[in-house]
Amino acid sequence: MSVKFEKNATNEGLLTFEIPLEDVKKGLDKTFKKVQKTVSVPGFRKGKVPRQIFNNVYGEEALYEDTLNLLLQDAFKNAIEESGVQPVIEPQIHIEKMEKGEAWVLHAHVITKPEVKLGEYKNLTVEKQDREVTDEAVSEAIEAKRQALAELVVKDSEAVSGDTVVIDYEGFVNEEAFAGGKGENHSLELGSNSFIPGFEEQLVGTKAEDEKDVVVTFPEEYHAEDLAGKEAVFKVKVHEVKAKEVPALDDEFAKDADEEVETLAELENKIRVQLTEEKEAAAKEAVEDLALRQAVENAEIVELPQAMVDQEIERQMSYFLNNLQRQGINEELFYQISGQTKEDLQAQYAEEAELRTKTNLVLEAIVTEEAIEVSEDEINAEVESLASQYNMEVEQVRGFVSTDMLESDVRLKKAMSLIVDSVEEK
Repeated sequence: MSVKFEKNATNEGLLTFEIPLEDVKKGLDKTFKKVQKTVSVPGFRKGKVPRQIFNNVYGEEALYEDTLNLLLQDAFKNAIEESGVQPVIEPQIHIEKMEKGEAWVLHAHVITKPEVKLGEYKNLTVEKQDREVTDEAVSEAIEAKRQALAELVVKDSEAVSGDTVVIDYEGFVNEEAFAGGKGENHSLELGSNSFIPGFEEQLVGTKAEDEKDVVVTFPEEYHAEDLAGKEAVFKVKVHEVKAKEVPALDDEFAKDADEEVETLAELENKIRVQLTEEKEAAAKEAVEDLALRQAVENAEIVELPQAMVDQEIERQMSYFLNNLQRQGINEELFYQISGQTKEDLQAQYAEEAELRTKTNLVLEAIVTEEAIEVSEDEINAEVESLASQYNMEVEQVRGFVSTDMLESDVRLKKAMSLIVDSVEEK
């Protein structure tokens, strides 16, 4: 097959390739056999139209599009292998020539992998990470458990910040009620900042059966444009005031907080162990992140193609939006709730996407530099790890993920280990 690659920029060019006439003929035959089953020509039964008659009536060109779709993937793959070009995104392919009785000629605008000039990536030094678990941290964790077990108890005295009031309310702007401004028997924790700024503070000092006009101004950036920046009066009726009652800090509390312990001392010790494990894991992750960033900064990537970054942005956005979809929130609803646009979300992911793209390129360069190989046992271990992680059968994983992809992932992990395992904290 004739293949030619012409660079027209540092990391892009035009790949011209042919689909040989012999392959075209075989492809046309396959396409015709499929079409023959459904085509109708007067004088012939369906499925029995001869090829020549079909060509006379419809023209052989009627088979070209389906035949090209049949042959293109293999033809492009062969062209890539022969040229040695490494595309990094799906190319734009155009037809240059499709003449009857000749090889088909196509060309593809290809974005190629940029050159990576590695710097230092072994024996790096990063800032020492904090792994100490303080008594204060243990106490805060204990207190969080106490608050989680707290009960709300009705009280007769005035509400203070931290209390919960049960209220009816209705809001008015210019003495007219507005949509969404009414609620009944609503439990509101004072100081939670869950209502419009200034609302909760005005209920401090109220008691059960009190009625109060609460005057607030909606923020200028409020999501309902018809209310943004406007003053509103909420007529509020207080039904109950409840105080949070936390359990005493004793062995009974410890047993309620964790059924695996019998005493407060045991609970404190267990929490200390958990916090130590969490700190160690966070420190390890931070060291890995710092070391990878340093290895990337030490490398030179010759003109990173923006198309690679854009592709990574789209991948991250798709992952995020698909997770929302599983929770019943579609893309349009997310933008409406968050007040963001698609462009805002793209900008949010841009910096991270660029770093991820550069990191992958550096790791791939290390794989080449170190001639990293992957064994069958390592592939099997990766499959088992994925199966455990996603609660799937091993064979299911093998059905979803190709061997090439598994090998690539393991190589990148081994390259990452070369960086991280030799790093020193100072």
